[in-house]
Amino acid sequence: MISSNQATLAFQYHIVNTNQLGATTAARLIADGKLTSEALVAACLEQIRFRDEQVRAWAHCDPELALRQARDRDRATVRLGPLHGIPIGFKDVLDTAGLPTEYGSPIYHGHRPRWDAACVALVRAAGGVILGKNATTEFANNHPSPTRNPHHLDHTPGGSSSGSAAAVADCMVPLAFGTQTGGSTIRPAAFCGVVGYKPTFNLVNRAGLKFVAESLDTIGLFGRSVEDVALLAHVVSGLDLPNFAQGSAQNLRIGLHRTPKWNEADVTARSALDLAARLLGKAGARVQEVELPSDFTELYDEQMTIMNFEAARGLAYEFLDYRDLLSEDLRSRLDRGFSTSRAVYESALRHARDCQRRLADAFAHIDILLTLSAPGEAPKNLMTTGSSLFNRNWTLLGTPCVNVPYGTGPAGLPLGIQIVGAAGSDAATLHWAHWVQQALQ
Repeated sequence: MISSNQATLAFQYHIVNTNQLGATTAARLIADGKLTSEALVAACLEQIRFRDEQVRAWAHCDPELALRQARDRDRATVRLGPLHGIPIGFKDVLDTAGLPTEYGSPIYHGHRPRWDAACVALVRAAGGVILGKNATTEFANNHPSPTRNPHHLDHTPGGSSSGSAAAVADCMVPLAFGTQTGGSTIRPAAFCGVVGYKPTFNLVNRAGLKFVAESLDTIGLFGRSVEDVALLAHVVSGLDLPNFAQGSAQNLRIGLHRTPKWNEADVTARSALDLAARLLGKAGARVQEVELPSDFTELYDEQMTIMNFEAARGLAYEFLDYRDLLSEDLRSRLDRGFSTSRAVYESALRHARDCQRRLADAFAHIDILLTLSAPGEAPKNLMTTGSSLFNRNWTLLGTPCVNVPYGTGPAGLPLGIQIVGAAGSDAATLHWAHWVQQALQ
């Protein structure tokens, strides 16, 4: 697909594989005429050809279609937007015109929408190249996809955005979209060692997403730097790009939040978070321990109640007409959802709204929370996607969250720490997450 001369690029006195370039750097090089979109896309396709038989990060990828898009970008006389020429992957629960969208289910084998999801259309308009569809768990639930962790193939990549995280981690694509209903962006980002960003609830328009739970589903973003996911968020949401050059943490107030589930994380993950907090304090931030009111512990179970109740109704057609084509995992979850009363569901929603208001008050005294992204490194088990224990409360609270890779576990797989901001503070949260990423390097 690509010659050895095309596959490397001299940049700032270093030789790097073209497919390893971050989106921000690649976009600048394309704009400056120092790199073509075709060379970048071809390098990514070559990595997919070389590795995806093992990693299985892609549900659908049409190389010729991707290269045609890249050549169109290179021939354009006007730069279409900030993503001009940049290849991007999309979780296969987001509709795409021109590529199949199968939602990780045999029910939709060969399904080809005539439309793009809103985020896909916005990426096209900004000059992005639709590289393909990333593998997802069944309807973005917990039944695993075929994807493997690119660091160790017998470990899970996490889920449900399995393919998106793995593809970015393995340098098959610089950016990818996922979703999060429980922990489906932050957890796989932590397991695969990339930056994952779950925005404030509904910051990214959800038109064209196959819903699981309408009160929780959030479109998430993956990249290899905070700067890269911020660029993608800017394109699809209009979020202001933070001024990352302003890196002083002189007035940064960090709340170290171990959560009531602290003892359910392994010792390596706990040690990594404590060390990160100490290093960030030495780098200039003011770090203090923060505990939330005791009733916030109820959110872990309430998120599951809300998700199951809404998923049962959201997947009613599939459950009622194609039950035998659903996994036993999903059938059981939907059965639980249908058996949950409306009163229990509404009580959980009311409590979540109350906690959202009180959490906003807590952020009057801190800028970000520092907490765990996952209980530890990716489990050595392809029949699970790992635990969402350190994610689902934040999803229910609607806050922006960023996984920053930091440290390794006992098997040498990545660990991550999670930056949590106040709802609606996405630009500031990304700014501080970038500072954290730089400080911990």
